[in-house]
Amino acid sequence: MKHRRKFVSSAFIVILLAGLIFIHSDRAGKAENSTVTFNKDVAAIFYKNCAECHRPGEAAPFSVLTYKESRPWARAIREKVVNRTMPPWHADPHVGEWANDRKLTQKDIDTIVSWVDQGAKEGEAKDLPPAPKFTDGWNIGQPDLVLQMPEEYTLEASGPDEYQYFTIPTNFTEDRYVRAVEARPGNRKIVHHILALIQPPSASQAPQRTPVDEESGKTRAEMEKESIIYTDGFLRRVKADAPVHDDGCSLPNGGGGTLLDASRRDVFRGMLTVWAPGRNFIIWEPGVAKKIPAGSQIILQVHYSKAAGSVQKDRSSVGLIFSNEPPARQHTTDLIFNAYMQIPSGAERHRASACWTAPADIQVKAFMPHMHVRGSAMEVRAIYPDGREIILLNVPKYDFSWQTNFSLKQPLNAPKGTRFLVTGYFDNSAKNRFNPDPTREVRWGDPTYDEMLACFIDYTMVVQNSKSAVGSGEANQ
Repeated sequence: MKHRRKFVSSAFIVILLAGLIFIHSDRAGKAENSTVTFNKDVAAIFYKNCAECHRPGEAAPFSVLTYKESRPWARAIREKVVNRTMPPWHADPHVGEWANDRKLTQKDIDTIVSWVDQGAKEGEAKDLPPAPKFTDGWNIGQPDLVLQMPEEYTLEASGPDEYQYFTIPTNFTEDRYVRAVEARPGNRKIVHHILALIQPPSASQAPQRTPVDEESGKTRAEMEKESIIYTDGFLRRVKADAPVHDDGCSLPNGGGGTLLDASRRDVFRGMLTVWAPGRNFIIWEPGVAKKIPAGSQIILQVHYSKAAGSVQKDRSSVGLIFSNEPPARQHTTDLIFNAYMQIPSGAERHRASACWTAPADIQVKAFMPHMHVRGSAMEVRAIYPDGREIILLNVPKYDFSWQTNFSLKQPLNAPKGTRFLVTGYFDNSAKNRFNPDPTREVRWGDPTYDEMLACFIDYTMVVQNSKSAVGSGEANQ
């Protein structure tokens, strides 16, 4: 009996060792065949997640469209994807679902790491997938119309940032609707961001004595005199003696006005689109468009940075693709902000808030937080008329370098009266390595050494009694 047990045990060990040897040799064989190459494995990842910025003519420092362009950056790419710095994505993964979520899967990260660790090989030409196609640099495709700054602007080599405004006539003789729009900087070395605003003819032609605020009946001249905003060279800043309200939601205008007794919309009208690192273009789904009234002008607000250190020129533009049918829903971009906040000197986590109330039943499409270098976090929540509250977006580590537009995977239906609460946190302490001066109190202002608490909200509303006012073909110029 003992000998039989020994035989069975010995046989079991032999079988186990044989199995282990087979598994090892099988894995070794697979390992030999698992060489990761750019053409077979990595290019598709780069094309899908990186090429929008990492291509010629865009803001990124190198292109990933070819092996030759990508190979010198292999180790840097490995480092950035492992620590999830790239692709940039700062939303809390536990809050909301986003159509433009740029996070790489762990499988993609492992593939890139293996590629670099194995020597960043090119691979067989037959394995290379087709590169993404871009139309003359336009992400929206060939525009029906390109509106460009009337002439080049020359930016001096030194001095503070500049906010410049450029007026571009549309010469539209009828209302037009656009289904896709993209602003493009002419010189990415100096253009920090672009706001493209629609100025209807009634706004541009209103004289100083005409009331421009329905609630207060104040004229433009009266409002400018009483405004908390003043002009400092090329920049708009909040006056030092302006009232302080960190809780903008306690004000009738939610924090968004420049007069305590005036509508918040005296500052912000008619957004067409925004260009900033992280928000490049908009293409709306069928049935959705944005209206540009006949006779309107497009105003480009361009924020210029003098980081280039030399005299530079810029001529930025906006591309439009028109809808040939009247839309069922009209797209609107609004701004939720608080111009009355003040951040104490040395404050490590200062809180401020702003509110905006839906003027009708809306479908929310996206949010884009905006703060400056002291901004550290932002949260957006909806407070429904029945008292329910939900967190829609949480950005626990805000990064000023990336003005990301977070596009909802599914539109959010919000009934009229829904209140959107934006809460921002600011680090004005010496611990913040980007802080230009932790010893001073900070107020709202255009320059990055001032601050902003702002969040763009994109939404659509049903067009009432829609009639076709959309011409065909090119716009009248």
